[in-house]
Amino acid sequence: MLDRLQYVKQRFDEISDLIIQPDVIADQKRYVQLNKEYKDLKALVDKRDEYLNVLGNITEAKEIISDGSDAEMTEMAKLQLEEANGRLPQIEDEIKFMLIPKDAEDAKNVMVEIRAGTGGDEASIFAGDLYRMYTKYCENRGWRTSVVDLNEGTSGGFKEIIFEVTGEDVYGTLKFEAGVHRVQRVPQTETQGRIHTSAATVMVLPEAEEFDVQIDMNDVRIDLFCSSGPGGQSVNTTKSAVRMTHIPTGLVAQCQDEKSQHKNKDKALTVLRSRLYEMELAKKQEEDAAKRSSQVSSGDRSAKIRTYNYPQGRVTDHRIGLTLYDLDNVMNGAIQKVIDELQLVNNTEKLKEASEVI
Repeated sequence: MLDRLQYVKQRFDEISDLIIQPDVIADQKRYVQLNKEYKDLKALVDKRDEYLNVLGNITEAKEIISDGSDAEMTEMAKLQLEEANGRLPQIEDEIKFMLIPKDAEDAKNVMVEIRAGTGGDEASIFAGDLYRMYTKYCENRGWRTSVVDLNEGTSGGFKEIIFEVTGEDVYGTLKFEAGVHRVQRVPQTETQGRIHTSAATVMVLPEAEEFDVQIDMNDVRIDLFCSSGPGGQSVNTTKSAVRMTHIPTGLVAQCQDEKSQHKNKDKALTVLRSRLYEMELAKKQEEDAAKRSSQVSSGDRSAKIRTYNYPQGRVTDHRIGLTLYDLDNVMNGAIQKVIDELQLVNNTEKLKEASEVI
């Protein structure tokens, strides 16, 4: 482990020198990548320093105990040795997890798309509940959310809503939320009091930078139309809403959230770029899935991943068999425990693979 940590320290020192070089600063793509690597490695270097300090305390304590000439110092050394020996395995486990290579996309911002599935009006209401759950969670994390496009349901909620999330390590945190979410409850639209099952699909797309995906605008058809929904006097009078169609792939992105046509074009282009990037990423994930069968794969959009059971106040994540009887808090954004468990399982799988390679 010390050899690997020494390599990390060498790479950290190398990047520290690189990111202040004028030619690197001038190359935006390389500068952003190196800054991200610097930040990731700094956490490891700090943990390495802590690890070396604990090893040093163990060596020092053993020397004092071996000498034994000062009874008081020997007693203090024994306490120091006990504390250091207790901390050492914890640090080693933390370092092992930190040494697991992160996915390149994990630091990216995301586009989240929530679509009502089976269940009619109730599915739209549930899609609205999921949107509220995620925005509450993002607010608690200090992340910013911004609606890109929406299509409201006839009885509340959304047939579809797309929103952007910006912050730190957003994709790495939210990527396992992708899939089919199922709700079991008495619908607001049901007069007989029977429990229905409805569903909504969540997609989490890493937001592509311009240098991730190059789009030839000659391949894009742009249609302008009037906004529908909230927006004041400009609604249905000004063609500010924008729809972009990428002709080679047939992918479509639109935005009508902003009153400015220019801003809507920028947002629609961001969505289109992210969808193209995600399409390539999905191919890679399929290839990876062929090599390893992960419990918490973020690639299968059709997989039923979670059930929200209102009569029992229960939330169950089917991939890892986690059940929480804390539905009210979960729907108010308290999903960190679920995300932590999903990330733990994923990292444990990666750690096992790394051990097998070694």
